[in-house]
Formats: sequence, C-alpha cells, structure tokens
Amino acid sequence: MADRQPESIAYPGPGSRPFRRDLEPTLPHVIVLFGCTGDLAKRKLLPGLAYLAESELAPAIRIVGTAMEDLDTEQFRALAHDAVQNYGMHRLAEDAWEDFADRLTYVPQGAGPEGLTSAVKEAQSRLGDDARLLHYLSVPPKAAQAVVEMLRDADLVGGSRVVMEKPFGHDFESAVKLNDFVHEVFDESQVFRIDHFLGKEAAQNILAFRFANGLFEPIWNRNFIDHVQIDIPEELGLDTRASFYEATGAYKDMVVTHLMQVMAFVAMEPPTALEPRSISEEKNKVFRSLLPIHPEHVVRGQFGGYRDHEDVAGDSDTETFIALKVGLDNWRWAGVPFYLRTGKRLAEGQRIISIAFKEAPRTMFPQGSGVGTQGPDHLTFDLADSSRVSLSFYGKRPGPGMRLQKLSMQFSTQETGEAADVLEAYERLILDAMRGDHTLFTTSEGIESLWERSIPLLADPPPVKPYPVGSWGPNAIHQLIAPNAWRLPFERGWREKK
Repeated sequence: MADRQPESIAYPGPGSRPFRRDLEPTLPHVIVLFGCTGDLAKRKLLPGLAYLAESELAPAIRIVGTAMEDLDTEQFRALAHDAVQNYGMHRLAEDAWEDFADRLTYVPQGAGPEGLTSAVKEAQSRLGDDARLLHYLSVPPKAAQAVVEMLRDADLVGGSRVVMEKPFGHDFESAVKLNDFVHEVFDESQVFRIDHFLGKEAAQNILAFRFANGLFEPIWNRNFIDHVQIDIPEELGLDTRASFYEATGAYKDMVVTHLMQVMAFVAMEPPTALEPRSISEEKNKVFRSLLPIHPEHVVRGQFGGYRDHEDVAGDSDTETFIALKVGLDNWRWAGVPFYLRTGKRLAEGQRIISIAFKEAPRTMFPQGSGVGTQGPDHLTFDLADSSRVSLSFYGKRPGPGMRLQKLSMQFSTQETGEAADVLEAYERLILDAMRGDHTLFTTSEGIESLWERSIPLLADPPPVKPYPVGSWGPNAIHQLIAPNAWRLPFERGWREKK
C-alpha cells in the first residue's frame, strides 16, 4: 500500500505550499487507551492526557481505558488519580481532577469487541457527531496484532488513527510481517509509530539549531565534523520489565527505536519545508544510507547480577548495554563515524548528543600552551527536559604568557520566559497524533530500513561482556572509539542557573 500522508490545507495560487496540521482546528477526540493499567500508562500517558484535557491545547476529549484486569470505571478512575497526582509534571487541583475523572470510562478486554464498541460509541455521543477516534496501543509488541484485530472486529477502524509503541518488530522479517498486517486494517496515513525521544523539546531544537543559523549550517558535514556521539546511559535497572527485557535487549529496545531516530535528526538533509512528508523523506534517506551494522563494530555488555532476576535465564546472553560504531554512505557524512551507547545500571542517567569538530592546526602555538590537550571543540545537546546546549572551545587563560584552556557557552530553556510552555514528550506526540501530524513519527519504510541494516549484527551478535553496576560499561568501549574518547562522563558539569 502506498505511503500516503493526510491531506493538507494549501494556500491558493501557484507555488502554494502545505502548512502544518497544528495550524488547523482539531476536532473532539475519543482516545481508546489499550494497556491503561500498565507502567507506561501510569507514569506518562494518563498524566499527559490529564494535562491536555485541562489545558487549552487539546480539543474536547474522552478516554476509554481497556486492559486485561477486571475493573470497573470507578476503580480505573482511582488508578488514574494516583497516576496523575504521583507522576504528572502538572498536578491537578481537586476540582480539575473531578472534571478529568468524568471523562474516563473503563471496559475490560474480556468484554470483547462488542463491549469496546459500546463504550466507544457512548463516549462519542458525549462529544458530538464530529468526534474522531485515536487508539493508543500501550501494550507489549507481541500483543499489538491482537489489538489491531480487535479494533477491526469492533468496527473502530474507519476514520481513526492508531499510535503504536516500540519496538516495532524484533528483526527485518517480523517488521515487514507486522507492517503488512497493519496495512491490511489501517492505511499508512492512519498509523503513528511513536518514539518519545523525538517529542522532546531538545530533539526538535536540533532542527532549529541546524537549519536556522548561518553560523552552523555551512559546517554541518564531513569537512568540519570529526565524529558524532549519541549517548543515552541509564542508572535505572529493570524494575518489573525483566521478562520483556530478556526477550528484547538494549539494541532492540533502545537503539533502533530511539538512538537511530535521533541520529536521523542530526544527519538529515534540509527538508523542503517543515511539514511531515518532507521531514519523513529526509529521515528515510538517512536510514537508507546507513551502512550494515557488523559485529566487529559493536560491544555488548551485561551488568553484574542481571541473571539473578526472576524471568531471566541463568545463562542469558541478552545485552543490557550496547555501544556501536555506525557510518552513513552519503556525500555529507562519508567517513564520519557515529558512536552510539546505551545501557542499564550505568554510572549516570544522561541523554546527550555531542558533535566533535575537527581540530585546527596547532603549529603557531608553543609547546606547553595547552592547545589540544582537552580534546576537540564540541557542540553538545542535552535531551533532558531542561533542553540545554553547550559549545566548548579553547580560549586564553587570563595571565601572562599564552596558556589555553577549554571554555564553554551554554544555554538552557529554563533561562527563557517560555520554560513553563515546555510539553512533556508524550503530551506533544499525542497532540500531534490527534492533529494528524506525522512529523515526529516513524514510517513503515524507515523502520524496515533500520532492521534490514541490523541483519549482520542480529545474525551473529558478539558475546556479552560483564560490567559492574555503576560503571560506564565494559572496558572494550574504549577500543571501539579509539583514538577518540567518550564525552561521558563530563569533565565539567552543566552550569546550573543561580
């Protein structure tokens, strides 16, 4: 089936261009939340929906929650109350909570397609004839097909949109099979494969930084950039996700679905317009140019004590850590290595993109001046909610003689008057899905390209190497990146606003 985007409103006259969906009025929505009792729903989705419902950002919405548990609506509302007040970025006053609670309905999956249809039709009747449907599949990947079948049997497909969580498939063959099945029920224009990293303010700031500034746009290529690091270490362990993680591992859980999506924002060519089709096509060009990922460019690790978890095999070879070197076979990035790293139970939780620039000749500086001793100049993006950017460079140390030291200029959204306007990633992405805006979502072509280039690694993964809890991973990561060095841990931390 052709990859079609929703129609856009266009300015009249020759040379008109479509403009983004966020300029259009958004119709009321019934949101059907599958897996509404799960960890993601409690920590992110229900709090995010509560904020959107009570803000002026979203249209009128009602939420139909469904899961395997045999609950009633009042019990679901109690669960949602705890989630919103304990995990939400925006706490609700009690009167606002009562208004949100009235929007919630629960139907157990045991009620079958008929029960779901009845609950959705009732919610739609409360919103009016023009109410749209958005299905959010907060379910394990193995359950996605069953949910799509249920939506088909419940006759809830026509005119609706569906948000699908990662990972989308577990290899090339399974991704193609899942896409083929989904396309039997939904058109590609109805499908939103979510990556919450791209919903972060900092990730989108990469596009603004790259393409809006004459200072950086001309040097964003192999002639000036030495290498790129995308580094997402996590302090967190597995919590209740051991069975999922044992079958998935760090590569499938994080690299294909998060780190490589961020890499596309760093590496893509300028889109013809800031609209979904143009941006998706440029991202897909990056994925098509990705060189196959071979085992000799990968370090897999497993933290000490992982095999002691319940639901983990005593001889498990699942990686809880992965670092890899990848390359892009295109004119802009030929020869520039991209280093990706992520893992569980590491020394710090960080989310950074670091652009290392090629070093200038040093012949004019005397020995002992310090030039080059602290590595190349770096442009660093912090993908945390504070959305920080830092540019490091050499400057003269005050005093006699020519001694140089590393200096930096830093920016944070917390320093602006609009810091309170920052949306949590899931809030932004749910809003975009209601608007039909695919800009920050992954296409079927894109995800299949990534799995196809992963075939050599998945067919013959290197053995996992042990690493201590609280470290930065196996020692082999230093040979992987040599003669360069990992940016984390930082020698100098971010400056905090006083």
